[in-house]
Amino acid sequence: MTDPMTLFDTWYAEAKASEPNDPEAMALATVDAGGQPSVRMVLLKGHGPDGFVFYTNREGRKAGDLAANMQAGLLFHWKSLRRQIRIEGPVSLAGDAESDAYFASRGRDSQLGAWASDQSRPLADRETFEARVEEARARFEGGPVPRPPFWGGYRVTPLRIEFWQDRAHRLHERRLFTRNGEDWSEGLLYP
Repeated sequence: MTDPMTLFDTWYAEAKASEPNDPEAMALATVDAGGQPSVRMVLLKGHGPDGFVFYTNREGRKAGDLAANMQAGLLFHWKSLRRQIRIEGPVSLAGDAESDAYFASRGRDSQLGAWASDQSRPLADRETFEARVEEARARFEGGPVPRPPFWGGYRVTPLRIEFWQDRAHRLHERRLFTRNGEDWSEGLLYP
């Protein structure tokens, strides 16, 4: 049997070699406390046997959805390869050290933007946001920009991973891996 994480690594490496824009882009689907679904694009910033990690403001809409329902779906779509991967599972917070390390690796303007943004909340005009970025720039001038306490990572631990490969005449190939404890079972799905 194929290990789905090894297969993911292979497909991801091929996407990084062929996809012209953002091979790490993935759709993140969440559901709020009332059952309203929402989906948006985020960037994969780490992955391994323990899951798939992305970072965001923990006070925005996606964080609110995840606080209410710690389950999520991810979708990678690599048009250049005619492939997609769907991942479903529970979500947990990445630790402070992991979040600090990733935040420190970001560009300074991205770090300042994290401090300046009230993500997902109404914004009167673009000038207000740009002024907040400049306030953050002045606040941290001459020193490192620390990670905001309201910003950090999330990890989706896969329980299901589906690998979809486009085939002629819509006779696609769909391989489904389902976690059983520490092991995986593999099967096929009709297209």
